Amino acid sequence: MSVGPPDRTGSGAGGAAGEPPPAGDAAAPQRHDSVLLRLLLATLGGLFVALGVIGLFLPVVPTTPLLLLAAACFARSSTRIYRWLLDHPQLGPPIREWRQHRSIPYRAKRNAVLLIAASFTVSIVWFMPHWPARLAMGATGLLLGLWIWRRPSRDDPRRRQGTIDPRNRNRP
Repeated sequence: MSVGPPDRTGSGAGGAAGEPPPAGDAAAPQRHDSVLLRLLLATLGGLFVALGVIGLFLPVVPTTPLLLLAAACFARSSTRIYRWLLDHPQLGPPIREWRQHRSIPYRAKRNAVLLIAASFTVSIVWFMPHWPARLAMGATGLLLGLWIWRRPSRDDPRRRQGTIDPRNRNRP
């Protein structure tokens, strides 16, 4: 007889077939109780994975944020697909990097900020008719770019050259 709350992962205490959670996994994923919500999250997760894979080939599509969204969706909908995504040789590393260190690889961060700047500039200059909309979009792009840029990068080239202050938040 079991005492305590039921296991919500649907796969036992350690994961599928008694396996432990993936390395560095802070907490085992907990599936949502609602079947309808799990179906919706699994559908969104599949869409985000598909878009993320497209992003591997198209530089305009941001791969890492889409894979992080997919992982979040699958963590609540499908433990099996969540673990597959984390263990995938190409798709898993940026997700594990974020989960374990809350950091973004330097190259991905640089590309994301440059693409945000370019796409927001084009949108503001050519597609926004009124100045309040331009101002709001510019502020949003600036805040988003700053948030991404301030995330730590364990592989920042400035770290190797010793030009980053050790008290800075870019520490590993």
